[in-house]
Formats: sequence, C-alpha cells, structure tokens
Amino acid sequence: MAMNDYRMDQYRGYPTVIDAPREEATSLLAKVLGITALGFLITAFGVATAPPWGTFVGFIAVIGLIFAINLTRRQSPAVALGLFLFLAYFMGWEIGPLIQRYIRTFGSGMVFNAAATTGCGMAVMGCISYLFSINYRRIAGIGFAALILLIIAGIASMFFHFLTPDTYSWLTLGVFTLLTVGDFARIRAGGDGASATMLALSIYLDAINIFLAVLQLMGGRRSRD
Repeated sequence: MAMNDYRMDQYRGYPTVIDAPREEATSLLAKVLGITALGFLITAFGVATAPPWGTFVGFIAVIGLIFAINLTRRQSPAVALGLFLFLAYFMGWEIGPLIQRYIRTFGSGMVFNAAATTGCGMAVMGCISYLFSINYRRIAGIGFAALILLIIAGIASMFFHFLTPDTYSWLTLGVFTLLTVGDFARIRAGGDGASATMLALSIYLDAINIFLAVLQLMGGRRSRD
C-alpha cells in the first residue's frame, strides 16, 4: 500500500513533545476526525464509481498525492487538504474493484461488518490513547520497524509462499493497530507540529489498512464455512 511510503517519511526522526493541554488536544482531535470522516465519505464515492481497471490507476495516484501532500503541507495547508480529498477519492479507485468483488461473492453485509468493526476498533484505540499516558515516540519506532518487517515478509512470501493470506492479514492488523495507537497518542500530545491534515492522513491510512485486513479475514472465514 501507499501507506508505506508515507510512514517511511514520517518516522525518520522521533518527536520530542509527548503531552499538550487537554483543550488544545481536544480541538486538534476534532479537526482530525472531521477531515478523516470527510475522507471516508469521498472514498465511499470513489469505491462506487471505480472502474474495473481502477486499482493500478488509483495506486499510482495515491502514491503521487502522498508525495504532493508532503511537499505542500507547510507552504499551503489548504492545498494539502485539497490534495488529501483527491487522495481519498483515488483510494476508492484503488480498493474499489476488490470491494466490489467481495460484494459480488459474499454480499454487501460483509463489507458493512468489516467497516463497522474497523470503526469500533479505531474508537477503542483512540480511547486507550487518551486514557493512558503513552510515549508515542517509542510506539512510532516499534511500529515503523514492524512495518518494515511486514513489507519484507510480504515481498518474500510472494516468492516462497510461507505466509497464508490470513496470517499476513493478522500481522497487518497487529502492525496498524500499533501505529493507530501511536498516531492517536501523537494527537493527544499536540501533534508535534503536524497539521490536522497530516494527522488525518495518518489515521485515514491506518484505518484503510485495518479495514482491508479485517475484510480479508472475514472473507477467508466465510470461504471455509
């Protein structure tokens, strides 16, 4: 996923601020969740309008837009927000053919259940991050290392087939759960200078990867029944 390029750029250096006034953190969280929710609505529209050949085009567009957002995030936050919304639409193209295939095979109920499970899980992880004092610098380091190992394992498994799809999905779920907790903890700490758009991009990409992992696990279980 394009998520990997963004994570590599984001975690080259570890942040130094680990807490912020509650009012400031709450305001930032509200902005981040608002942008993220809008992104998911646009992604749903992208999924509905995705052509059968949209996966590759969407993938290339998402990667390009991630780099564009990183280039414009400081000079023009408004442009970065607009680019994020375009990214959300093309993410719908990237995952749309896959979701449409699940709907044809298992019905729309499975996709809804996967989305609902992801939403509930994200809410729980957000609550954990706000209820407990979490050193997100450490979480960022562990999560980034785990993501690199996941990428390497995924590439190696393409040739040696030592990971089943379900195993890889469980590993993906674990890695992005850790990253989500770290991202929410970063928001609680005031964002460490990151804009609401950049923080929303992190949460959004975490949720997309968790959703796809949950969908794969649900589909695999239904296939075995």
